[in-house]
This record gives sequence, structure tokens and C-alpha cells, in this order.
Amino acid sequence: MKRQLAIGGAMAAAVGAALGWTIARKLTAPVGPRRFNLTLRGVEGDGDGRLLILDRTPDTGTPGTYNLWFEHGGWAQLGSEVEDRGQNQVARVVAGLSPGLTPREGDRVSWSGIYFGSPTDAGLDASDVVISTAVGPAPAWRINGDTSIWAIHVHGLGSPRAGTLRGVQVATELGLTSLVVSYRNDGEGPTEGSGRSTLGAAETEDVEAAISYAVRRGAERIVLFGWSMGAAIALQIAHRSDYAPLVAGLVLDSPVLNWVEVIKANCQRAGFPRSAGLLAVPWLAIGPLARLMGLPARVSLQEFDWVTHAEELSVPTLILHGASDDSVPIKTSLALAKKRPDLVQLECFDAGHTLSWNSDAARWRATVSTWLSDGLAS
Repeated sequence: MKRQLAIGGAMAAAVGAALGWTIARKLTAPVGPRRFNLTLRGVEGDGDGRLLILDRTPDTGTPGTYNLWFEHGGWAQLGSEVEDRGQNQVARVVAGLSPGLTPREGDRVSWSGIYFGSPTDAGLDASDVVISTAVGPAPAWRINGDTSIWAIHVHGLGSPRAGTLRGVQVATELGLTSLVVSYRNDGEGPTEGSGRSTLGAAETEDVEAAISYAVRRGAERIVLFGWSMGAAIALQIAHRSDYAPLVAGLVLDSPVLNWVEVIKANCQRAGFPRSAGLLAVPWLAIGPLARLMGLPARVSLQEFDWVTHAEELSVPTLILHGASDDSVPIKTSLALAKKRPDLVQLECFDAGHTLSWNSDAARWRATVSTWLSDGLAS
């Protein structure tokens, strides 16, 4: 009996280790191609009144301004309204099309909250610059404004830097110079090692290099815009970097404030028990296991737990978070705002992960603009 129990325990441990390895590998995986998993079912009308017919999904049936990316190239910006086409389909009005695109029935498309594909699409006059990092050149967009105060825009895990352009518009309207950065292993910046993400640990160095670029060009104050994992990077810089004294404010959308909670939430979303996420922690936090998995070093997950380390916060912070976020739970933002009401302002939206702007762009823009204007004036 003891031998059987020992064998059973060893098998359970092996299964748990394998599942943890799989979860950790999935989380840190190199950036892959966009998935075009929707089919355009029809096109109604022409010109400004054109409607695109799609299968009804939790995404396509949600009001708000979104984008369709086409497998053969191009994009269609969609208006907020949703029109029913029976139980299984919806119609979305076209608010804008990329030059030369003619949507056709049968086109394969991808649903996205990334509304602008480039600075030009967002009405921004940008120049291409290159940030020199320790692992190679990282492309960035620069949008000129007041050279004494810069906004550094940091995208999230698996997202391109274009996703941050929703916030760049507000910074530009307020007169700030903006730098929209890339970083190692994000699909646009330099590739290091296995191409895996270190969840902000090593990527922070590349954003610090971008701040160095700004400082050499006159920056005296920095506002960090961080989206999802980009917020985890921004928090590290604002409180543990040599550049921390320059940071005047943080604007964080759907911020990762506790990686363990995020891992557990994504396990639940994938159909696993939340507790399965704990099996991935050793593969990330223990050096030999992390290197075996393909990371250059361990990831100190505790350093990214800002609810536990709330007393360290010293920079005024605006958080915008969707109540329906099943990837980065809003409960961590609620907990942080409760612990530090003196520094943290939380604005909740009826939205999913990094989709608060899409759910109500006017409110998102007004909230950020007012908060920044008040903060920078003080």
C-alpha cells in the first residue's frame, strides 16, 4: 500500500509539474501571428452607410468602437451601434476603411480593440526613431510637443505598440511629446534568446533606455502610460528605477498588479481550475526551472505584487479598468485603490481587457485629459 501511495504521489507530482510547465510556457510564449478567426458573412449598402455582417459572439455583439483586421491586409473601423440580424448574426456600421480596402463576403477577419494601426491612422504626425537598448535597436514613434515633459507609452504582452495610440491622442492634445516604444521579444523590438517574455522583468530595461533617450533631448518630467503588462513595467520604473524621480504620473489601463492572480484568472478562462495557475509559479520564479523553460533568469513575481507593496507607491496614479476583464481581474485594481486612495484614482468601465477606451472613448479621453491637466498643473 505504501509503495502504491508513493507511486501515486509521484505520478500526481509529475502531472502537476507538466501542467505548470505548459501554463508557464503559454504565458511567456514568443509573439505569434494574428489569428483571423471570423468570417465576414455579408456587406450591406455602400459608402458611408456600409454595414458588415458577422456571426454573433461576445465580442461582435458588444457596443463600442472596435476594429476588424483583414487577413489579406487592411482594416475597417466600426461604429458603436450593434444591429441584430437574427439570433446568430449582427451588423456593424463602418466608420472608416484603410485606403484601397473593399470588404467582401467571405473575407477572413480578426476582431480587435486596437483601433489605429499607425500614428497616421490616429491623425498623429509621428517620426520613426530608434532606441538603443542593451540587446539591440528598438523602433519607436515620436510625436513632438513640449520637450520638457514626455509621455512614454508602453504596450502589453502580445500586443503591438499601435495599441497605445488610443492614449497617445490625449497626450498629444495636451501638448506633451510622446514616445511610443517597443521592447525585446515583443515582435517589433529586438529578439533576445528564445524570444520569450520575462513578464516585464527584463523589458523594463528597454523602457528605461527610451527614457534615457527622452532625457538626452530635454525631458524633465515623464508621464508613463502603461497597458496591461506595460503597466507592470511602468510601476517598476516609477518606484525602483534611477529614473523614478522624473516620473510625474502614471496612466494605467487594465494594469497587471499581481502576476499570480493574472495567471490564475487566465487558467480559469481556459477552463482549468484557478488553483492550476500556482503550478506555473515555480517554473517562473525558480532560476534553474526558469532557464530550463527558456527564460534568461528567474522572474521575481513578488516584486510585481503592488497590492502587497502598496506602501511603496509614491507617484500619482490613474487606473482605467474594465469590470468584465477576465484576463487581468479588476479586483486587484480595486484593492490597490482602497489601500492607497491618497495616490490612486480608479475609473471603472463596462469593458473587457484593455477595452475601456473602446467601450466609451469619450469618457476615457475626458477622464485622462482632466486628470493629467490637473496633475501637471500642480
